[in-house]
Amino acid sequence: MNNISIRHIEYYLPETLVTNEDLQRENPSWDMNRAAEKTGVYNRHFAKENETAFDMACKACNQLFASGVVKKEEIDGIIFCTQSPDYLLPSNAFLIHKYLGLKQSVFAFDYNLACSGYIYGMAIARGFFATNLATNILLINGDTYSKFINPKDRSTRILFGDGASVSLLSKTEKDGIIDIVLESSGKDYESFYLPGGGSRIPISDESKVETTDSSGNVRTPESIHMNGFGVWKFIASTVPKQIDELLKKNGYGVSDVDLFIFHQASKMTLDSLIKALKIDDQKTFINITDIGNLVSASIPVAIKNAEEAGRLKRGDLLVLSGFGVGLSWGTIIMRY
Repeated sequence: MNNISIRHIEYYLPETLVTNEDLQRENPSWDMNRAAEKTGVYNRHFAKENETAFDMACKACNQLFASGVVKKEEIDGIIFCTQSPDYLLPSNAFLIHKYLGLKQSVFAFDYNLACSGYIYGMAIARGFFATNLATNILLINGDTYSKFINPKDRSTRILFGDGASVSLLSKTEKDGIIDIVLESSGKDYESFYLPGGGSRIPISDESKVETTDSSGNVRTPESIHMNGFGVWKFIASTVPKQIDELLKKNGYGVSDVDLFIFHQASKMTLDSLIKALKIDDQKTFINITDIGNLVSASIPVAIKNAEEAGRLKRGDLLVLSGFGVGLSWGTIIMRY
């Protein structure tokens, strides 16, 4: 069987650190203590004005190749998950191809997903391995949501951080992915979306007009609009069911899993999933405190941190679950 091994992960976080104290000084009316209790976020990294997801991805890739785990000539494909590309066209993946100086036979493309992006990316890469089109793939996940957030929108500004990761995915004949499930709810797309800047609502004077919602969050059509409670309620009701069904389908129970790594959405979301699935605290890993919600880079960064902390080792039964924009959600069971 042509399966996937997550052979190595590297990531990069921007130098600019924004603390809760910084946000409190900027917004005296915000209750940052209460916000931290709900989100679990105390610090986050924001990209500089001229720093992009591509820039961050380049630095993560540099770290990967500096590690010596793989050579550039061994790479067969680049898959880049981002919602903040440098250009409408071409894809960031082609910019990475040029930057790394990879061979012409390397395929490259982007796909537009957010917090479920790592799970979908693993599924896509698995297809390339299964059809013998690749042996080693760079799965890159990176976003600069800070550029899409109105500074006066408390619901999003306190939660998200910027960052990029690169995962070296390699074909393996053992272990790897046991099963994947992907699901969507397009009818709920307005729960988390960015209305302006696309073909439907082009950038104009009108798209820069600010409005204030019932909770006091200020946004324009060019800002991310998030119904935080609605998204949380949806995740809390659907994701545990998906995970439970996937485990049962493959003959496993929660107790059989060595580690669960969820998209680091917020403390409130993680707590609700852990409670619903009745997971022991020692079987989960949380790293949202000092980096915030990293969108599609959230899961791979958590995998890297868990391994570094001695919480994850090769051969462990691992469950990965991502959920967000779309709305979309997906879960993987694998032998790490």
